Amino acid sequence: MPNVDVDVDVVPVGTESTSFSDFVAACELVLKDFPEVKYQINPMSTTLEGELDQVMEVVKRMHQAPFAQGVQRVSTSIRIDDRRDKFSTLEEKVAVVKEKAHV
Repeated sequence: MPNVDVDVDVVPVGTESTSFSDFVAACELVLKDFPEVKYQINPMSTTLEGELDQVMEVVKRMHQAPFAQGVQRVSTSIRIDDRRDKFSTLEEKVAVVKEKAHV
């Protein structure tokens, strides 16, 4: 099965602080259980790369992580890039854009 890229943004709602870093860190700890799923942490989301079923399991567990910290509401957004005609990694996609932009 081909790899997919999934951008995931997990937002705890109704927390006492405006900072999300503790919640983001808990979501990132989920990735330790899935060494076959590659990822890149971005300033406002995390991008995952892997087989669709595994990546969706990671998304599910990331979504559940803030509940384990006592949050009562979580809003999770995902965006899936599922390209079947060509295989490319996250790094390759970024490199192509940088090359075309002469960066």
